[in-house]
Amino acid sequence: MAKDLLLEIGSEEIPAKFMPAALAQLADIAKAKFTERRIACGEVQTFGTPRRLALIVRGMAEQQSDRNSENKGPAVKIAFDDSGVPTKAAQGFARGQGVDVKDLVVKDGYVYAVVHETGRPVVDILPELLPEIVTAIAFPKSMRWGDLDLRFARPIRWLVALFGGDVVPFSLAEVAAGNVSHGHRFLSTGPVALASVDEYFAKMTANHVMVDQDLRRQVIREQVEKLAVRQGGTAVIDEDLLEEVTYLVEYPTALCGRFEEKYLALPPEAVITPMREHQRYFPVFAADGKLLPVFITVRNGGQDYIDIVRHGNERVLKARLADARFFFEEDKKVPLADRVAKLKTIVFQEGLGTMYDKTVRLEKLAAEIARKAGLPEAELATIGRGAHLAKADLVTGMVYEFTELQGVMGREYAKLSGEAPAVAEAVFEHYLPRFAGDSLPQTPAGRMVSVADKLDNIVATFSRGLIPTGSQDPYALRRQALGIVNILIAARYHVSIKALAAAAMDLLAVSGEERRAKLCGDIGEFFRLRLKNVLADEGVRYDMVDAVLATDTDDVYDAWLRAKALAEVGATEAMQRAVQALTRAGNLAKNAAGDAIDPALFAADGEKVLYASLEGARKEIAALSASKDYAGVLKVIAGLADPIDAFFTQVMVMVDDVAVRNNRLALLKSITALAAGVADLSKIVAA
Repeated sequence: MAKDLLLEIGSEEIPAKFMPAALAQLADIAKAKFTERRIACGEVQTFGTPRRLALIVRGMAEQQSDRNSENKGPAVKIAFDDSGVPTKAAQGFARGQGVDVKDLVVKDGYVYAVVHETGRPVVDILPELLPEIVTAIAFPKSMRWGDLDLRFARPIRWLVALFGGDVVPFSLAEVAAGNVSHGHRFLSTGPVALASVDEYFAKMTANHVMVDQDLRRQVIREQVEKLAVRQGGTAVIDEDLLEEVTYLVEYPTALCGRFEEKYLALPPEAVITPMREHQRYFPVFAADGKLLPVFITVRNGGQDYIDIVRHGNERVLKARLADARFFFEEDKKVPLADRVAKLKTIVFQEGLGTMYDKTVRLEKLAAEIARKAGLPEAELATIGRGAHLAKADLVTGMVYEFTELQGVMGREYAKLSGEAPAVAEAVFEHYLPRFAGDSLPQTPAGRMVSVADKLDNIVATFSRGLIPTGSQDPYALRRQALGIVNILIAARYHVSIKALAAAAMDLLAVSGEERRAKLCGDIGEFFRLRLKNVLADEGVRYDMVDAVLATDTDDVYDAWLRAKALAEVGATEAMQRAVQALTRAGNLAKNAAGDAIDPALFAADGEKVLYASLEGARKEIAALSASKDYAGVLKVIAGLADPIDAFFTQVMVMVDDVAVRNNRLALLKSITALAAGVADLSKIVAA
């Protein structure tokens, strides 16, 4: 008979950002452990609040599955003497396996012991298994407490372990598992005794704990949206903020507060950032898109004393907004351009100068990228000015206090200083994209300064030997390289990554031909892997990605175009036939001594037809490649399947006549080379 299992780990409040990964780990670890111990079970669920991680397993078997194993022993000639009598080696092996020596099985020149292991009762396994599950959970930061060796996100205060209605006895961190949980820290009346797993949700709810995080998230969303409507507006619910708030509370109650309308004179981001990033509040907007003097927050409790809680939140926000207003008014007194010189006081990276030095490099590098991307000369002034002012807001009071506003306040101060709108937008856009899913810069100047800034960061950091490895990427270089790749693709810029990297190295005064060559190769490979991620995310088949990445990817946008064309044409029946034919041709072409073809040596119609097809294909491909019509190129190549097949039907390639043989191999080599500018078609997996 199957039973349900409950494991609850009660602790001090766990940081909200730790919770999603911890719950996913808890489920994965449990499933792996159950499989390893041959314990059958149904659905595995995990639930979490700030003070608990809970694992519920439905329909867990009460008995391990039996196991039959065939264990290999010594060779037959060692296990038995010449008379067939078991030797001490055979006897010792049998004894170690727990079987009679006469039951040993001879197979493949060795003896085997067939061992039948009867499954143990699960109730006997769980006391040793559950501690393993708990201690296997890894957190970004763990702590120890008292004189214990155990590491966990926060000190463990209680453990609940129930198998059906029975307690699973074990201890961890000097805490004994039992059937007693705890409700809300302030609203619960005392310990919560559980008679069975089935009581868990109802009793927790009765003690003001909403255990199910999905339900809690939905309740918070609905409460926030309803309160916003009552205020005549719409709440902007940032999903990351919603996720964080979900794991900050056990019993959510949304409440609405207000702030003085005078603070609406600040840039909207200067109001929203203190609300969202510092106080975890949701802003509310009117139908016309303007910010309302209203905020919504979520308390960990009920409606009792809600006015006091509201007043407290309003006071805290008022202080934040007063600071923001003071910094804004002070910052406006100095034009943004006048702040650039002060960047000399901020170090960029050790050994790489100041932010002022970086600004000088940005001006030159952004202009160089613009020229290589083919932007008109008229754009260079805007690009240069945007690069000059890009980092100036770092020395403003507002950004010093609210670092999340870098770029945002730069744009605002640029406008207030009378800079051109395109320059102000470039100051903001050069930070884009800031995170996964963020928007890309939309203006030419914004794109150029953004690429220059990120490329300078990458080349500078690589030049110090700090290349990201494994999960370590303290300077977020992967994100920045991915941003460059996405910008180049979205803007359709054909530029050489190696040429841009060389320009950045020049400005960073990276010397040494060998060192520069290695850096260039490392950076090229770094970008190639980012392009691979982009293509995989866009659903391009893995073998087609590999086929394109096996060719030159220095021009990121060009490589992307080729991959999309291959995804479009590569799976067609015609292309599949061509891939098979070209693979056969390529295998033989490896023996070619050269690529010079002499039509006078042709003897069979098949090679004459293939040569004519080659000549025609070359002309078409040249024209199509010039216009970047790679789908058209692949369709031309797909049309060669029939003449290639006819060639192999009519022609013997490896003949004795060396001149004829080399001529035919050269023909095949030239045929296989047609796709070299698009992809390595030998990487394509035939359907």
